[in-house]
Amino acid sequence: MKAMILAAGKGERMRPLTLHTPKPLLPVGGMPLIEHHVRALAAAGFTELVINHAWLGQQIEVYLGDGARFGVSIAFSAEGEPLETGGGIHRALPLLGAAPFLLVNGDIWTDYAFADLRRPLAGQAHDGLAHLVLVDNPAHHPEGDFRLQEGRVSARGAQPGLTYSGIAVLDPALFAGCRPGAFKLAPLLLDAMALGQVSGEHFRGRWVDVGTRERLDEVERLLAERP
Repeated sequence: MKAMILAAGKGERMRPLTLHTPKPLLPVGGMPLIEHHVRALAAAGFTELVINHAWLGQQIEVYLGDGARFGVSIAFSAEGEPLETGGGIHRALPLLGAAPFLLVNGDIWTDYAFADLRRPLAGQAHDGLAHLVLVDNPAHHPEGDFRLQEGRVSARGAQPGLTYSGIAVLDPALFAGCRPGAFKLAPLLLDAMALGQVSGEHFRGRWVDVGTRERLDEVERLLAERP
């Protein structure tokens, strides 16, 4: 199974840190945020990675190179302008192939065991077009995104749900009929949910959406607490 790291965001809420450095290269715990993902994916057995980028993306390519020093092979999907999550994945599909792939947002930090997702969507735990990892709602997102019931994910409805972690397994068939350009991933997921084609799980481990400098500091504290 291949894995894709989303790294095309501008990180505007992290300014001035991101004026000259792309957010995935901001250091935390002694290494760039994206390197934590690359090393974790390599340790979980993923050997072929795809990384998209836009804002200052050449710096990401220069830093990571071909991935050999991490024990992986990295292919880059450069975007002239940000294509949003859906459009960015769609552009990278030729690099990802026809099989389901792991997707990880480049601006999260987690101790989730990526190896748990190295199985096809048609396997015992996954089926349909997508499998989402959901987490408890953080303080900055109290209503959550989706509802999880008996392993199936649906639209949240009136009651608070759970928050999408930025970790998923997607089948390329989810993008059938999509055209090149900028578009969001969420509408595709909601359409698949309406057809009962999205499974999910509730992760209760450590996870941070590193969207602000304060949350970057939170990751530093979590890493410092590690034995």
